[in-house]
Amino acid sequence: MGEIEVYIHKLAGNEDIPLPQYMTDQAAGMDIFAAVAKEEIILPGERKKIPTGISVALPAGYEAQIRPRSGLALREGVTLLNSPGTIDADYRGEIALIMINHGEDPFIVSRGLRLAQMVIQKIYRVNWVQSEELNSTARGAGGFGHT
Repeated sequence: MGEIEVYIHKLAGNEDIPLPQYMTDQAAGMDIFAAVAKEEIILPGERKKIPTGISVALPAGYEAQIRPRSGLALREGVTLLNSPGTIDADYRGEIALIMINHGEDPFIVSRGLRLAQMVIQKIYRVNWVQSEELNSTARGAGGFGHT
């Protein structure tokens, strides 16, 4: 497993919010935390933008993917709308989460609650090569339930 250095900044007033952290030795994603000033209630069917209190400076050639926490999705029906969200290497603003409550009960977001995961990925730029034909495969054009 490789490592990279990533600079992170806690926005003023968020000194108590933990940095993103791996919860197990082999975890791919780091849990990230809610930096709400006061409890936020997300009603069933409602969506809210939740601050994390952090911004990052990813190295060129990397992205951060923001993904839901499976436990919250299963237990509470709470997830992220734009999943996975992408933090580009040139973005320096606060990371925020667009949460939605698909559950039956109101969901309370308290300060410091683990809400999502951040996975750092290497990215590749694509140089398209236009072609009149593509090579054939056994699957061909079959999709949407084809397999």
